Amino acid sequence: MSIKKLVLLYLMVALLPVFAVSQNRKASKKAPGTGAVASGAYPDLFHEAGYSKADIDSKLTKAYHDVFEGPNKVYFEVGDSMAYVSDVKNHDARTEGLSYGMMIAVQLNKKDVFDRIWRWSKKYLQHQDGPREGYFAWSINPKTMVRNSEGSASDGELYYITDLFFASNKWGNNTGINYYAEARRILDAIWKKDGTDNIHPLINMAAKQISFVPEGKGYEWTDPSYDLPAFYEVWALYAKDGHEQFYRDCADTARVFLHRACDPVTGLNPDNTYFSGKPFGSGRMQPAFRFDSWRVPMNIAMDYVWFGKDKMWQQAYAKRLQNFLRSKGINDFDDQFNTDGTTPEFILPAGGIRKLRHSLGLVATSAAASLMITDNTKFDFVRPLWNAKLEPYADNYFDPYYDGLLYLFSLMHLSGKYQLIQPQIN
Repeated sequence: MSIKKLVLLYLMVALLPVFAVSQNRKASKKAPGTGAVASGAYPDLFHEAGYSKADIDSKLTKAYHDVFEGPNKVYFEVGDSMAYVSDVKNHDARTEGLSYGMMIAVQLNKKDVFDRIWRWSKKYLQHQDGPREGYFAWSINPKTMVRNSEGSASDGELYYITDLFFASNKWGNNTGINYYAEARRILDAIWKKDGTDNIHPLINMAAKQISFVPEGKGYEWTDPSYDLPAFYEVWALYAKDGHEQFYRDCADTARVFLHRACDPVTGLNPDNTYFSGKPFGSGRMQPAFRFDSWRVPMNIAMDYVWFGKDKMWQQAYAKRLQNFLRSKGINDFDDQFNTDGTTPEFILPAGGIRKLRHSLGLVATSAAASLMITDNTKFDFVRPLWNAKLEPYADNYFDPYYDGLLYLFSLMHLSGKYQLIQPQIN
C-alpha cells in the first residue's frame, strides 16, 4: 500500500467519530424522543390487517365526505371565507367540534376548510378584550348567533393552539393567516390570567393539569379526556415562549394522572375527576365512563405512537380496556359503564334520548387503542371498526357529529394519517 493511501486511510478512521457525531446532530434536529415523531414512521394497522392502500384511502375519503360534505354533514360554510362545525342534534356550534374540524383539516391538507373554521371561531367566539381575552365562548347557536355561554371549555383552547401550531408548520405564516401568532395569542393569554373576576389559566398551575373550565370551582378539577400529553409535547417543541419545561412537566403529569384515573382492572375512567384521579361529582349523576370518556383510549394511543414515553403502562392499559369490552361482547358492548364495569344507575341522555347502545364513537376509539396492542389480538377491534358505518341506528337515532368526528379521527389514527406535523423543509 502506498504512503498516500495509508495517510488517506488514517484520516478516514480518525475522522469517523467526528462524522458520526455530525450525523447524529443532524438527526436530532428532526425531533427528540423514541416514537413516530423521531422516526417518522406511523403505523398503519388497517394495512397490517390486510386491507389495501386503495381501500383504506377510499374509506377515509368517504368518512370525510360524510362528515364534511354529504347530506348529513356537520360542516357548514358561511359566505366566501368562513364555516362552522355544528353538533346538529344539540343545535349548537362548540369549540370542541370547531377545533376538531381544524385538526382534521390540517391533517388532511384542506387549508381552505381550516382557514374558514378559524375565521368563524375567531369572529364569533373568541373574546377580544376583558378578563377572558384570548379565550373562547364554548357554545353558540349558529342560527341566532346567540352564545349559550361566555365561558370556556378548556379542551377547545387546547386543540385550537395545537391546530394552529400544526398549520404554521405545514403552510407557513404568510398565506393570509399568521397561524403561529394566533396560537401564541391564546397560549400567552393562559399566562396572563391571575384569577381576576374568577378567570384562571386553562392549566391549573399548581397541579400542572388542564382544568375542566378556567373559571371558578371548575379550575380545581378536570375531565380525563382533556388530558392530552402529546399536545403539551407539541407546545414544548413549537411554542418558543420560554415555558418549554413547564409543558413537558404537564405532559408527564398527564401521563401519571391517567394511571390513576383509569381503573386497574377494566381500564375505564370517570368522565370527571379531581386532579388526583378520584371521581368528581355527586347526586343523581354519579361520575362514570360516559361520552367524554370515550376519547381517552384514542388520546393515550396518540401519545403512545407519537412519543412512546410511557409504553409499558399504555400497552397494559389497552389490554385491560379491550379485554373488558371483549367480555361484554366485541360487537355488542354498551357505551356507558361504572368504572368497575357495572351498569350506571343514571344513563346520560344523548340528543334527548336516554338509552344504552353500541355506539360508533366508542367502537372507533376502542379500535384506536389497538395501536398499543402488541400480540395477535391487535386486529380484533380494528376489523369491527372497518365494517362499521356512519349511519342511523336501528331506532333511527343518528349522531353524525360526535360519532362522526371520533370515527374519522380513529380512521386517521389507524391508517397512520394523524401525525405530529413538523415544520416543512423546502
